[in-house]
Amino acid sequence: MAATPAGKARRLGSEAVTEGIRVRVEPRFVPEQSNIGEGQWFFAYRVEIENVGETAATLRRRHWIITDADGEQREVDGEGVIGEQPRLEPGGRHIYESFCPLATSWGTMEGRYTLERDDATTFDAKVERFYLASDA
Repeated sequence: MAATPAGKARRLGSEAVTEGIRVRVEPRFVPEQSNIGEGQWFFAYRVEIENVGETAATLRRRHWIITDADGEQREVDGEGVIGEQPRLEPGGRHIYESFCPLATSWGTMEGRYTLERDDATTFDAKVERFYLASDA
């Protein structure tokens, strides 16, 4: 069984600002949903997307890269987040929770949100790598 990467135990979450959109992620291990004996670790993560810029934007798509401790990687693409395409006015924020099952006791997630401005231009807001880690 792989160990949690050195130095990551204290700061598992991430934060990034791209074109006025701040994305903060705080992950947590959910032992009551996990079945470690069967090789299933369950993680939840809370995402706060905040418009710290001066122009409104609507979140249209998400793209995740999920990597487990064995180096197995999968990518997830889809519209919006948890079935929504939130509009973020300047100073506005959208908060949601989601989850990620892994076959190892730790892994990472990173990705991007594609947002659209009112003039139909799009850009990708970066989601910095964050760590999914259990003590098990």
